[in-house]
Amino acid sequence: MTTVDDTPPGSATTGRSPVRGWLAVLAVTLGIFSLMTSELLPVGLLTPIGSALDVSEGTAGLMVTVPGLVAAVSAPLVTVATGRVDRRIVLVVLIGMVGAANLASAFATGFAVVLIARFLIGVSVGGFWSIAGGIALRLVPEKHVPRATAVIFGGVETASVLGVPTGTFIGDLSGWRTAFAVVGVLGLAALSAMVCLMPKVPAERSVTFADLPRVFRGNPGLRTGIAITFLVVTGHFTAYTYVRPVLQEGGVDGGMVGVMLLAFGVAGICGNFVAGALIGGRLRGTVMGLSVVLAAAMALLALAGSGAFTAGALMVLWGLGYGAVPVTFQTWVLEAAPHATEAASSLYVSTFNLSIALGALCGGFAVDAVAATGVLWTGAVLAVLALPLARRAAAGALRRGREAPAPGPGRPVQS
Repeated sequence: MTTVDDTPPGSATTGRSPVRGWLAVLAVTLGIFSLMTSELLPVGLLTPIGSALDVSEGTAGLMVTVPGLVAAVSAPLVTVATGRVDRRIVLVVLIGMVGAANLASAFATGFAVVLIARFLIGVSVGGFWSIAGGIALRLVPEKHVPRATAVIFGGVETASVLGVPTGTFIGDLSGWRTAFAVVGVLGLAALSAMVCLMPKVPAERSVTFADLPRVFRGNPGLRTGIAITFLVVTGHFTAYTYVRPVLQEGGVDGGMVGVMLLAFGVAGICGNFVAGALIGGRLRGTVMGLSVVLAAAMALLALAGSGAFTAGALMVLWGLGYGAVPVTFQTWVLEAAPHATEAASSLYVSTFNLSIALGALCGGFAVDAVAATGVLWTGAVLAVLALPLARRAAAGALRRGREAPAPGPGRPVQS
């Protein structure tokens, strides 16, 4: 297996106050939470945004597609281009761009202005997430690095499951522009926290463009993890981007949509903790279970028809499944390439955001050309296609006698 060592020995902070280091970790977590909330915010607001800016719901879905595509490109691009720049400076600039872009969306008078702002969101998401993935190693003592990394990625997970329902709730109360303004202020608050709490983080060994394909080609476990991420996340966002019209077409009152999305978010937080307890011993089994749960939730929601209670119960099931996705798939990728974490992380971030974009795009075509429930069936099929990949990885692990424990540092996931 070929890997690139971008976390050289001794790079973990030693001698730094654990309290100051943890404050910096929390500042980065707030930043990544505001980033991911910004990227996904339009999901629950497509209908009012489309009405206000005189575009269809499918066209409004470009607000999710554009930043996803841009983030997929900017993840490796920003990582490589800023390889010699202090990581604190890079993260602060990117989070400031997020705050400004959201405020621009809040005051936009036309859809073109909104798309430009969403482009900037994409640049920020890709670059910030890739760099922040390995920043804990530079902020806290070595013994705290695993926990600090989990906290930082908890910002991704929390935003993924709570950002959309919270934004929808604010939008229902005060309008979609208010929701964007609130998230813009959140981004500026994260900027202030990072300026005040983060130390200087000088660049160390930089990742090159040549490293990325080398790591990908030489690591079958990483390739499998990337493929599974693509299928499951694309399937999820094909359906979830248009969950509001799906629920309303099924007879759910518009005022109940925000409540259901909030229930989805709470269930997602629970799913995150459940996954954290499972992946330590059964990483591959957890991935297979998530594929089945997500596919079942989407397919059953398509079959359920009208009925707020049934739809609400299935949204909770869906939330439980998706809440476990970021931590589970990120764990797979990082454990597959323990000595090339920044390179592997940028590939994962690119795939995740490309999947968001393609899911939103495919869903937009389906919801405009076919029917709202079409996005549910498409999402279910894509999610279930990840199952044989995970099963093959599990079978390979059993042949090598390595199914029981999840791989630790130096024991990469194989397929």
